[in-house]
Amino acid sequence: MKGRAFFLALVAGLALCACHNNTKKSGEFKLAGSETMYQAIVPEDDFTSDISMNFSSPVEIANLLQIQGVPFSQGYLASSLKATDQTSSFDKAIAMGILGADLGYLNIYEKTGNSIEVLSSIRKLAEGLNVGQYFDFETIKRLSLSKSNLDSLLFLSIDSYNQIDRYLTENNRGQLSALIIIGAWIEAQYLATQVIRIYPDHLLRDRIGEQKNFLSELISMAEPYCSLDRQFTELCSQLKEISSKYDEVEISYTQGEPVSSEKDGGLLVTQTGTSKVEMTDEQLEAIIDVTEKIRNLLIIK
Repeated sequence: MKGRAFFLALVAGLALCACHNNTKKSGEFKLAGSETMYQAIVPEDDFTSDISMNFSSPVEIANLLQIQGVPFSQGYLASSLKATDQTSSFDKAIAMGILGADLGYLNIYEKTGNSIEVLSSIRKLAEGLNVGQYFDFETIKRLSLSKSNLDSLLFLSIDSYNQIDRYLTENNRGQLSALIIIGAWIEAQYLATQVIRIYPDHLLRDRIGEQKNFLSELISMAEPYCSLDRQFTELCSQLKEISSKYDEVEISYTQGEPVSSEKDGGLLVTQTGTSKVEMTDEQLEAIIDVTEKIRNLLIIK
């Protein structure tokens, strides 16, 4: 299983937050540069493409919520998760993923004060994992404060996380990249499932249902590390517990080719594939409950 491909799919998801939803309240979401970030960063790999199709990134989820008019809520954030409380590399990597998802949510809603605080925590965690040199804190902070350069902010965040992944992979620390991905996925899943309880929406419901396939691949990615230590063994069991609630969820896909179009000097990429999710209210409620339980176990010491 290609852990690096998973990581690239994760960060590519940040760039592709307009794939399912091409507009924001302020208008079209335009990617930076003359080519898409997906093409610029992610190698052509069918495996990577399949994973990115099935993974709704934290930024995509936040973007969907804003489009649907869901108000911002501080209560969704992992506020109890403090960088200084994370002692092991396992805890730091999981926390880095969780807070990365929160940062995407905050930036979409332009909550600058909160985002700088979360960004500072991410910086401390990166330094604790000895990858702080790849996290351009000052530039990301400046872009967050400007509130006017979301595409550049996403691109820089992608580049920072990409460099971190490359370093960890080359130095036989790929399990930490896996933990960052798992943390980000769990927090994005938590955000989506908490919102849908209060603001039912068919698009968000489909995004949650579609995670069945990605979760299966996520478990496969984590499998080689499940016996490393007690924490990893427990995490693998938790992922399988979430997966068990998806057993009866049915998903069918209709493939479609990505459509590229130039707009205002940037390349806008729209996915044309469609999916059909069959999930009962009872199945959804079970997914919501187990996601909340496991996410809270990860953020409460």
